[in-house]
Amino acid sequence: MLLRDERHRICAIGRRLAETGLVTGASGNVSVRSGDLVAVTPGGMMLDRMEPADCPVVNLSAQLVEGEAAPSSETPMHLALYEATPAAAIVHTHSTYGAVVATTMTELPPIHYNTLLLGGVVKVAEYATYGTPELAENVRKAMAGGKRAALMANHGGVTIGRDLDEAFENARLLEWLCGVYVRARTIGEPRILSDEELAAVVERGLTPPEFPRVT
Repeated sequence: MLLRDERHRICAIGRRLAETGLVTGASGNVSVRSGDLVAVTPGGMMLDRMEPADCPVVNLSAQLVEGEAAPSSETPMHLALYEATPAAAIVHTHSTYGAVVATTMTELPPIHYNTLLLGGVVKVAEYATYGTPELAENVRKAMAGGKRAALMANHGGVTIGRDLDEAFENARLLEWLCGVYVRARTIGEPRILSDEELAAVVERGLTPPEFPRVT
């Protein structure tokens, strides 16, 4: 089996996404890149019911290399991000607060300094139909400049990482930040951290971990 370990990890992360409420049913998708191959969740399958053999393997041109199931409909977005970033793993969720912010705003402002762990202000990619090249391009633009996360208008969120665990934790952080913002708006206008305040946090050492150098 190609990418055996990666496909096992995808299944484990799929269960964690469902358990934490970051996805429901067959929504959301996960992928891992290894060299010129990408293991990805199958389309239309509950993420907490997958087995490793259910996860197809594609190349960077989206051609099926191994597996019986069709790759996720969002595979074009995953491949666009692998082309544009040094990511080794991607998690796409339909989390509640992320969807709320993605439906109402053009960006998630820095209401907490941990926003820096996602690369700063989280952009909301312009709306496009799921699974289309247009959505893939919009997300790629929203992730430009070293971002680790983006929201998709009227859709959900996507995070990247050096591995699946990091991409998953970034997804949890994105949902937490969205939840804090939405709840804060119920009692008042949230105070947004200034560039100077964020710079002071960076000076104390809080920055995203570096991606491995590509040799």
